[in-house]
Amino acid sequence: MDDFFDLVYQVVRQIPPGRVSSYGAIARYLGSGKSARTVGWAMNASHHVQPPVPAHRVVNRNGMLSGQHHFEGPGAMEALLNAEGISVVDHCVVGFNELFWDPSVELML
Repeated sequence: MDDFFDLVYQVVRQIPPGRVSSYGAIARYLGSGKSARTVGWAMNASHHVQPPVPAHRVVNRNGMLSGQHHFEGPGAMEALLNAEGISVVDHCVVGFNELFWDPSVELML
């Protein structure tokens, strides 16, 4: 499992500021399309990993901040996204489709 988490972290570190990806897109990129939940577990475990992992840039397939309760304090995930110019309304990324970063398109396998 740790090796998979490390692969997830490598992908997430490449998401540019101001963009977001999804658990499922990352899992598919890593050849494990049914492992979106495991990507979520990796994000939950990433908060003290070095180098840092921008876990706030990973949301669910609908752009919802489904992992926000794993951040320090209410609103922390949203605040990190806002600091990168990403608007959030009702716990959902505004313009998700335009901001979506798909590793299968953006990265070479």
